[in-house]
Amino acid sequence: MHLILIRSALAVALSLSIVPAATAAPAAPPAAPPLYGFTSAHAAEEQALEARFDSLVQADDQRDWMQRLTAHPHPVGSPYGKENAEFIAGLFRSWGYDTKIEEFQVLFPTPKLRRLEMTAPPRFTASLSEPVLADDHSEGALPPYNAYSPDGDVTSELVYVNLGMQKDYADLERRGIDVRGKIALIRYGGGWRGLKPKFAAEHGAIGCIVFSDARPFGYFQGDVYPTGGWLPEQGVQRGSMLDTTVYDGDPLTPLVGATADAVRLPREAAQSIPRIPVLPISYADALPLLKALAGPVAPDEWRGGLPVTYHIGPGPARVHLEVASDWRMVTAYDVLARLAGSEHPEEWILRGNHHDAWVQGASDPVSALVALLGEAKAVGALAKQGWRPKRTILYAAWDGEEAGLLGSVEWAETHAADLGEHLAAYINSDGNSRGFPGTLGSATLTTVVQQAYRDVTDPEKGVSVAVRLRASALLYGTPDEQRLAGEDKPLPLQPFSTGTDYSPFLSFLGVPALDTGYGGEEEYGVYHTSYDSFAHFTRFVDPGFRYGVALSQTAGRMVLRLAGADVLPLDFVPFAASLDASLKRLSRRTDGLREETAETSQRIADGTYALADDPLHPVLPPKAQPPVPPIDFTPLKSAIARLAKSAAAYDAALDQATAAGHSLSAGTRNELDRILLHAERALLRPEGQPSRPWYRHQLYGPSLSTGSITVFSTVQNAIEQRNWQDAAESIAATARAIDSYTRQVDSATALLHREAR
Repeated sequence: MHLILIRSALAVALSLSIVPAATAAPAAPPAAPPLYGFTSAHAAEEQALEARFDSLVQADDQRDWMQRLTAHPHPVGSPYGKENAEFIAGLFRSWGYDTKIEEFQVLFPTPKLRRLEMTAPPRFTASLSEPVLADDHSEGALPPYNAYSPDGDVTSELVYVNLGMQKDYADLERRGIDVRGKIALIRYGGGWRGLKPKFAAEHGAIGCIVFSDARPFGYFQGDVYPTGGWLPEQGVQRGSMLDTTVYDGDPLTPLVGATADAVRLPREAAQSIPRIPVLPISYADALPLLKALAGPVAPDEWRGGLPVTYHIGPGPARVHLEVASDWRMVTAYDVLARLAGSEHPEEWILRGNHHDAWVQGASDPVSALVALLGEAKAVGALAKQGWRPKRTILYAAWDGEEAGLLGSVEWAETHAADLGEHLAAYINSDGNSRGFPGTLGSATLTTVVQQAYRDVTDPEKGVSVAVRLRASALLYGTPDEQRLAGEDKPLPLQPFSTGTDYSPFLSFLGVPALDTGYGGEEEYGVYHTSYDSFAHFTRFVDPGFRYGVALSQTAGRMVLRLAGADVLPLDFVPFAASLDASLKRLSRRTDGLREETAETSQRIADGTYALADDPLHPVLPPKAQPPVPPIDFTPLKSAIARLAKSAAAYDAALDQATAAGHSLSAGTRNELDRILLHAERALLRPEGQPSRPWYRHQLYGPSLSTGSITVFSTVQNAIEQRNWQDAAESIAATARAIDSYTRQVDSATALLHREAR
């Protein structure tokens, strides 16, 4: 149904666009569409270059590379992980890049002992294993486990706590259910997985079991692998349990690179390592545990897709959980390839994707890694034909992302001074499938992304991927997205999500960043399992690697345009608009919190709060909270308004400077680029966010409640924690940072005006 509707919408759009051409007289070929940051003449040259670039990207290359890279499991520290790094480096060298491998010594525990038994009322021993399928080549894989779980041996009653987020514990408290001294059974989803054991420990649990429910991942969605692409009953999602809300990267070396001679914390002092043992299981192993639970029936939103009544407990199910790891240091291998710029070699554009995987990792990350390689091969071929980018292009294949962004973070920390001086933008990918383009990231790069979408053809529909994205937005988007699509206006970038390898560049270094890929039409429930294989990918995700080619062409355009523009193409108008929209959302959420708090307090006082119908398991009213005081967002509103005005002025000045027949002097171009390159750094705070020195960006940081990167994170976190003084101080500090950024924009505008005179 979804595909039929999309095709129908596109057919209407295409028929409307064809009618005028059939009735009008022949017209001259249209002028090349503009490219932000380019003069008219150079825009035409750039688009001719990109046509050559497109012809050099080959699907067969990507298929061959994926088959080679996924032939064996390759987590960080593994022999095949090192072989893959050397193979990738060899490819870059053959394409003409100055290439090296940088090594970092990082903590990466691997399992020695995993045991889960239900001791009462029935006895049951969890298999904790995934059957090996011949086509998947998963022999020798790390068994299912959660990296960085502390060693532990605990036995207690079981309690089902839904997604294990703070709201779930509040619901348990209303039911009079205490998790202290218990073992928590938790579904994957709802927030960063590393917060699940953290919140469980904060509420007194002594152990944590996490499973992938059949509803979002398995047979509820469709046929399971190998018949279909969804999670089979014994599939287990591996994953890191580091608490990335405090810092990313190697847990023993926060703020400094994990070089051989780095000073390391004792393991017990590492704030990002959880405090209670945690183990992932399949939904086949979870089912007997759920069947053995009694107590109240879980509310609707807590129920998954397994054939059992979801009870909460505690007990009578009683389980024994034992976990032990080999806490060893391993070597992470980052591959870095450089193509020096011809005019501004001191300005760098960085494009990255990780190469490590929990097992074979065909979809995550190799699908996007091979697209990056296809892009880099084509760029290298252009260079061999005599073309050079104005700015230096760097390609990176990071190691250790799955364990906690180990490779990218340690590289960024090691080279922080140089990157702060030279890095203009970072473009990331982390996986690719088929369907619709999706890019999240810094709104200053919105126009670069939108114009790339405009100029890439969807391999299935034969229209630009921008047209296809608008058709999807009309049918399935939010009201704002539907309005923009209906008005034929570009859609904004998606907001940042839980961190991947863009995190150190954005949050630690203050570099505009993107994360891009295609998706929406794949059958993919095998995330972080041994079934994320070449066989699975070529049957259920992107069989012909056509969207791998599309990603190469899309991200490649972003790289080429950032590296080749006359002026760094940072657009401040959508950035100001995105801040305004984010502040309105935060204000609405705050108003909603105030109204909810007041209503709850009134209903408690009136005695009208609804209780459960089941007298055996009453649900108590929530505790009354103090009123939410008025929050004065005026400093932020005023700062954003000033930025919007300055952004419009810069946009007008840049339009005039890059109009037909105009050109900037070399001195002005150089000075302007230096201002633009350092603009985002104005949003950094050297001492970091409150209690989080690693997160130096004043606007972006992880939510303490979900782990997702949010805008105005210090303000939002203070409001969620009902710390009104901190909220007011964060509002003022963030407004000052935006004003500092605005002064950078004003400096750029003044420079363009001086040149015009």
